[in-house]
Amino acid sequence: MVTTIPQTPNIPIQSVLIVGNYCHDVLLQGGAVVAETLGGAASFISNVLTGLSVSFHLTSKVGVDFKYPVNHDPIVVPTSKTTVFHAYFDQGYSENAHQDRVLKRVEVCDPINPSDLPDRKFDFGMAVGVGGEILPETLERMVEICDAVFVDIQALIRAFDENGTVKLVRLKESGFYHLLPRLKFLKASSDEALFMEVEEVRLWCCVVVTHGKDGCEVYWKDGEMKIAPFGANQIDPTGAGDSFLGGFVGGLVHGLVVPDAALVGNFFGSLTVAHIGLPKFDLRLLQHKCMLSNILQGSELCGSLCWKLGVNGKGRPYNAVMLLLFCQ
Repeated sequence: MVTTIPQTPNIPIQSVLIVGNYCHDVLLQGGAVVAETLGGAASFISNVLTGLSVSFHLTSKVGVDFKYPVNHDPIVVPTSKTTVFHAYFDQGYSENAHQDRVLKRVEVCDPINPSDLPDRKFDFGMAVGVGGEILPETLERMVEICDAVFVDIQALIRAFDENGTVKLVRLKESGFYHLLPRLKFLKASSDEALFMEVEEVRLWCCVVVTHGKDGCEVYWKDGEMKIAPFGANQIDPTGAGDSFLGGFVGGLVHGLVVPDAALVGNFFGSLTVAHIGLPKFDLRLLQHKCMLSNILQGSELCGSLCWKLGVNGKGRPYNAVMLLLFCQ
């Protein structure tokens, strides 16, 4: 049975570095603007880690036109505009991009350079660019200063045509392939996984492939495992994979083993698709859900995560992820 790796109260939460630009997201349907929100993988991931009480440093760039309040200030580039994405939900499948929407980058901020990263060590690093802002040399610097680096493949294989429409290139042609043996985890959606040789990449690093409503699969050199999904009423898929990665890393920081951390990732992904923009997580509601204990009795997933979140187990273990489900 999958168990947790407990942490004691005397062990501090490990440090995380998030690298990726904030964006302005514009959602369109039927030619009309449905919503304008804060975007970028960094925004969704930082939202999840904040909800899980995980401390982190965020390196992100925006232009002088950046218009959203955030808890972690980005680097403001006076000569640049903030990256802007338009998501069209009624244009069908766009060649090799996203089946559920067509993404267009209509403005682009400056890339993140190695010199923009802090001069210190981190336990975990997360390379989560969305608009081509992470350079090979920047990822190489992250590998040098972080003990374990997690990469969303969209940071590596996204390309943009003359109209800004998102395209995908094969991982071997991305300019990042030589760095794979130095990574710990590579996350990809099922669509993005078609642009790499999973059987080859899994020999160098752990590969996590998300399947939306069908959960995810974890591949490593000697095995693989399917992780169960959570049901969700999908409204907007934007940021679901980002929230998954935030929950996954957050679970690992709290001491969970990989399969349990992936389950936490599935949970946060399911919460995100039920919202337009960033979902709000109120984990204080956990302590009011003790009536679920009879249903959840016997689960071993709680461990250190429940302790960190302040769940009162009344002598019986709770499934922390199922309890979190009621924090929408």
